[in-house]
Amino acid sequence: MLTALDRYMARLIAVPLIASLMIAAMLLVLDRMQRLFVFVATEGGPVSVVWRMLANLLPEYLGLGIPIGLMLGILLAFRRLALSSELDILRGVGLSYTRLLKVPYMYAIVLAVLNLAIVGFIQPHSKYAYERLRFELRSGALGASIKVGEFNNLGDGFTIRIEQSAEEGRRLTGIFARMQSGSGQSLAVTAARGQFLATDDPDTIILRLTEGVLVHDSPSYNEPRILSFSSHDLPIDLPKIEQFRTRGDGDVELSLPELFKAGLSSANTPLDRAKAWSNFNFRVVEVAMMLLLPLAAVAFAIPPKRSTSALGVFLSIVFIVTYHKINQYAESVGALGRLDPFLALWGPFLVFAGIIGWMYYQTAYVPGGQPIGALERQFAKLLGLFKALFKRIGNRRYRKAHES
Repeated sequence: MLTALDRYMARLIAVPLIASLMIAAMLLVLDRMQRLFVFVATEGGPVSVVWRMLANLLPEYLGLGIPIGLMLGILLAFRRLALSSELDILRGVGLSYTRLLKVPYMYAIVLAVLNLAIVGFIQPHSKYAYERLRFELRSGALGASIKVGEFNNLGDGFTIRIEQSAEEGRRLTGIFARMQSGSGQSLAVTAARGQFLATDDPDTIILRLTEGVLVHDSPSYNEPRILSFSSHDLPIDLPKIEQFRTRGDGDVELSLPELFKAGLSSANTPLDRAKAWSNFNFRVVEVAMMLLLPLAAVAFAIPPKRSTSALGVFLSIVFIVTYHKINQYAESVGALGRLDPFLALWGPFLVFAGIIGWMYYQTAYVPGGQPIGALERQFAKLLGLFKALFKRIGNRRYRKAHES
């Protein structure tokens, strides 16, 4: 049952946790958004595809954003308690750090289960959907095969050029089309406006043209026939699009049970089994580390006495990102078969777990022991040197200005 203290801790953690999670996810999304806009614009696709692709990338970003949000949420809550002396009061009335970690571990367990569901089951399917959208965009299945301002050859002697496109291809202006048959007949059309319409046949669409001119030529004609029209329907056979591959071409598109089976399957080559086990252990150790983040957050959150430095916040982000990058490198080494996947992934986990355990022990059980205290002192000295340097430069400029 939650006490008043537990509810107070829950409120302190919730606000920075949610804010950190949203900011981390937004930063990661913005990093990819620009490249997706360029890619879709290059392929001539509709803008709505960008949002669908970003939605499929969100689970991948949450896989890193959730641990960062958890770390910062707990860290900022304990930092607030430490700076306001509330932590000293709670410790003074006999509450240990273990008792104060009750609510943070509730958050950690819930978010670890959520992250396991995301990286283990949701992310593989969203990654496959993202790759499918890229394939369809490139192959023209999304209507992107007709690029604006260029001559597009759709096969069977059919060429089309469109000056402008609006409303994601539903309103076209400045249209030129030419159809050439094997018997020497040709049909050239220009129109002021047009739009694509679907038909019952999935392999055929209708290009409805308005206010244009049609020129029909044939070897049997003495001269081309010219026809002005206010509306004309031009059937277009869609180019054949190859089928997209099935899910599972790559370990990132397999769920955790599928990776486990692939790692045990004797039908796979040793390299394929190594890739499966590397990806499997990578996802598991990333989630397992979340259960140690509350301990690390407490160690980074509490500054030395009479210090308000935010160095611990910066170091916590560096710590978790470094662990993530080391795991990515270890996964690559294990996938190449150079090192056993279990050793490559769980070795760094045990090292970081040992560091976190030592830091928490120093904070919780050693009187006056702040693991980042030495770094705080060095950081303060470095900051003092920079301040003195800037002050000296400012005084020198001030004297020169008055002398001139």
